[in-house]
Amino acid sequence: MDVVNPFAEATETIIEAGGEALKTCYQCGLCSATCPWNLVRTFLVRKVIHQAQVGLLVELGDEEVWLCASCKACVDRCPRGVEIIDIFRAARRIGAQFGAFPKSLKTVMSDVRSQGNPWSEARDKRGEWAKDLGVKTFTPETEFLYAPCCTPAYDRKARRIALATVEILKKARIDFGILGAEESCCGESVRKVGREDLFQNLCQSNIQTYTKHGVKKIIVSSPHCYHTFKEEYPEFGGNFEVVHFTQLLSQLLDQGRIKPIKEYPKKVTYHDPCYLGRHHGIYEEPRKVLTSIPGLELRELPDAREESICCGGGGGRIWMETKKEERFSDLRIEQALEVGAEVIALACPYCMLNFDDSLLTMGKEGALEIRDIAEIVKEVI
Repeated sequence: MDVVNPFAEATETIIEAGGEALKTCYQCGLCSATCPWNLVRTFLVRKVIHQAQVGLLVELGDEEVWLCASCKACVDRCPRGVEIIDIFRAARRIGAQFGAFPKSLKTVMSDVRSQGNPWSEARDKRGEWAKDLGVKTFTPETEFLYAPCCTPAYDRKARRIALATVEILKKARIDFGILGAEESCCGESVRKVGREDLFQNLCQSNIQTYTKHGVKKIIVSSPHCYHTFKEEYPEFGGNFEVVHFTQLLSQLLDQGRIKPIKEYPKKVTYHDPCYLGRHHGIYEEPRKVLTSIPGLELRELPDAREESICCGGGGGRIWMETKKEERFSDLRIEQALEVGAEVIALACPYCMLNFDDSLLTMGKEGALEIRDIAEIVKEVI
């Protein structure tokens, strides 16, 4: 008996789901040559696109459809300007509608729907990270909302990002507040894995909450939140001024509101997060902050700025299992050690999770420090 396969859809179905870019690809293969997956295994992006063009995406199997980390390297190199990320998102969206979904994502999406976060934690615990820090609740008179991202809010290792950020904001006398349990996940990963319905629910809920409280400016620690609030929420009427914390740090340095005065005599390398760098062109501000610190020696990775290798956490892959021998973050750890770095400076919670995990699984704990830029700045001002 033949099994009816939900992915055997007409090309028009993928286009309707947001994959209009499918029509302009002419199969040159540059996307496959650029994709970081080909550093650790064989993955032909153009083959996925071709199968989508002819409505036979399922023939590749589920795995290939879920590999894309939305790092944007292929998009930047495409001679036709094809938004390849949108094609993968559209294919995943069709798969999600028919239940063709990675098992690990089913639990995560269920948690997001029920508790507003992907960490299997209660919604009312979202603001516990700020307990005893004296952080006020946002009111219409407050200048900035600080939205730390679900990861620093719930993950104990990543929480240090939010704690360092708050300390710096206080020292710089920034007027800010948080909303805690009233917020939900921004929904960036949710949309990338094809759960458009859930993403729109999260988006509209947050927009209503922010509007009710009079939010106009948002400070974020995550490039993924930055991208979603800045680029995707306006589609649904959520127009806010969004600033990533490294951008704010650069501004505070210029204004003299913070000043690094303590020595940080370490060799530091900076990893460009995909959603801060390639997606938004923010390369200079993090480096400006780091080079302003006395004693800090900045050593660039061989693949930096536009050529940065993805940590592997984008496109919802932070919630999917990656084989040990296929982790991009392992490659970055090796590169950092090769340039003689003692510290990898980061500006993304997902990168922190992946690099911390790589150090552990590679047996290199103690060989490198993994620090968010906020943590380093906190120590020296």
